[in-house]
Amino acid sequence: MAVVTMRQLLESGVHFGHQTRRWNPKMKRFIMTERNGIYIIDLQQSLTYLNEAYDFVKQTVAHGGSILFVGTKKQAQESIAEQATRVGMPYVNHRWLGGMLTNFQTVSKRLTRMKELEEIDFDDVAGSGRTKKELLMMSREYEKLAKTLGGIRDMQKVPSAVWVVDTKKEHLAVTEARKLGLPVIAILDTNCDPDEVDYKIPGNDDAIRSVTLLTRVVADAVADGLIARSGGGSESGAESEGAENEPMAEWERELLAGAEETSEQTPAETAPAAEAQAAATEDAGATPAATEQADEAQVDTQADEAQPVEADAQTTQS
Repeated sequence: MAVVTMRQLLESGVHFGHQTRRWNPKMKRFIMTERNGIYIIDLQQSLTYLNEAYDFVKQTVAHGGSILFVGTKKQAQESIAEQATRVGMPYVNHRWLGGMLTNFQTVSKRLTRMKELEEIDFDDVAGSGRTKKELLMMSREYEKLAKTLGGIRDMQKVPSAVWVVDTKKEHLAVTEARKLGLPVIAILDTNCDPDEVDYKIPGNDDAIRSVTLLTRVVADAVADGLIARSGGGSESGAESEGAENEPMAEWERELLAGAEETSEQTPAETAPAAEAQAAATEDAGATPAATEQADEAQVDTQADEAQPVEADAQTTQS
């Protein structure tokens, strides 16, 4: 079962790339065509690569690994935090601090400091033994740390892989991951460099619905990995959402129809053989009486069809 359908990708706008003047020539093999000055991404390839990324994430988590979710642009902040929290994975959705991966020892010290500040009651001036100014400064320090490091609060070590939304904006995260040899899973828009990513998913990294859908699929892969790790039954994390009856452009319907024809081609070829086999079985099991009734019905039908033809012939002769 596919982790996501072609219709879901189309409705989420995953196929829309950047303007033709803003592109990376290395992405040419992932581009299907151009419409109104905008590149259209080949969703068949997107489906293939998405399935590969899904399997990789699932196996990584099943073997005890973790995935760091990274997306600091406005379109990705909410979905990154929501989906990572849902599966208990670390995330960065505000500002990427330099050295967050390559200098994790120093970052760990800041995490310890943040946890210490969490224990302080900033409203209890008398019981804290500190002045109002000291408490105010510490409160501001905590808010700053919580905003930048709150998503990785429970991250004890460097993650096993990194999920990135927009490799252009998150170039620091990609660079640090590659320096440490961590696999990078990312959405590749038409202006990105595919050589920087290990598990690439060609798609739109600017639309909220596109980012939300793809991030949810990765989170579902993490959930399946956690289930496999705990020894539970495997279940498909990508729940099939109800298809929305939204209007589509003609060329979008052609894309969807082409995908459905491809998926239905193999079953359609085997259908005639199955029908012939079923007909043979029915003929073999038919009784003589049923066969005679069928012959009589066929003769009556032929006679009824012949009467209008004879009437027409007589009218013509007269």
